[in-house]
Amino acid sequence: MAIRVAHVGTGNVGRLALAHLIEDARFELTGLCVSSGHKEGQDAGALAGLGLATGVTATRDLSALLAAEPDCVVYCAMGDNRFPAAVADCRQILQAGCNVVGTAPTALIHPWQVIPDKYIDPLEAAARSGGASLFISGVDPGFTNDLIPFALAGTCRFVEQVRCTEIADYATYDGATVMFDVMGFGTPAEHVPMLLQPGMLGMAWGVTIRQLADGLGLELDGITESVEREPAPEAFDIAAGHIPRGGQAALRFEVKGIVAGRPAIVVEHVTRLRADLRPDWPQPAQPGGSYRVEIAGEPSYTVDICPSSRAGDHNHAAILAGAGRVVNAIPAVVAAEPGIRTTLDLPLVTGNQHLREVTFHGTC
Repeated sequence: MAIRVAHVGTGNVGRLALAHLIEDARFELTGLCVSSGHKEGQDAGALAGLGLATGVTATRDLSALLAAEPDCVVYCAMGDNRFPAAVADCRQILQAGCNVVGTAPTALIHPWQVIPDKYIDPLEAAARSGGASLFISGVDPGFTNDLIPFALAGTCRFVEQVRCTEIADYATYDGATVMFDVMGFGTPAEHVPMLLQPGMLGMAWGVTIRQLADGLGLELDGITESVEREPAPEAFDIAAGHIPRGGQAALRFEVKGIVAGRPAIVVEHVTRLRADLRPDWPQPAQPGGSYRVEIAGEPSYTVDICPSSRAGDHNHAAILAGAGRVVNAIPAVVAAEPGIRTTLDLPLVTGNQHLREVTFHGTC
């Protein structure tokens, strides 16, 4: 029997997750919730970009979505700049007895010792009351810095350091809120955007650091963060808008989990808007972008992950992967014990077992 699933959000991630739900025979779409008035009343198939009619039309009323009593809700609404509201949405869904998988808010990937208990405790209470569970994931933060490092570390005699790096050109990423308001691209050096406010990087990627530490049995002394920013040498345009001369055009940061005085877990991001910017910074394993997982230990590993897609570039492929991670987790999350669940709690998620004819393309 198909799992009854409702969906929230049709932005860059949401529309791809919605298309996955519609096309996957494991699921029955029961409803769709959107935030934009111009999307209200449109068919889910159209909003997913599939060009077909599903008979499910979009509403802006979350309560109406829950009235259909879905087994699970896929939550892909914006969480970066509306954290309290996103948490409140998840609490409402859990309280109604519906499981939640989602790509936001990412602080719920592994929230303990990262966000205040005033957010965690009501969610756990709602989950127990509704008999439901919640699982949040994505790419980074997400499977490239929990699922994959854990799989590799599980083959090691010992581990000295885990480093997870995203190296990507974001010029084709069409998300103005994230690019400009959150990450600060295009802003002058004296402006400190939301993500670079003191402590924000440590909170945003602290979920990754804490989950890796828990899974590896490490006791953290603390979490540190460092940032480098590079201005644009001249004005140019990207998918999300205009970058003026002198505005931020490249960003590099590290978040380190310190154990016994040394960095044992490191998350690094190298984000450019042009390939020629800061050639001295780490370079991707494929044009455009890649993810790198490095484990120093016995044995040691360096693994480059090169996302690609028939429907878009490296940015599209990465977003698609984040959506696929949570959609494929639905059966495991529905079966899980009530509460906030993490990668450490779920069985290995292998995805839909229906194989299509495969055409292999280039690799790293």
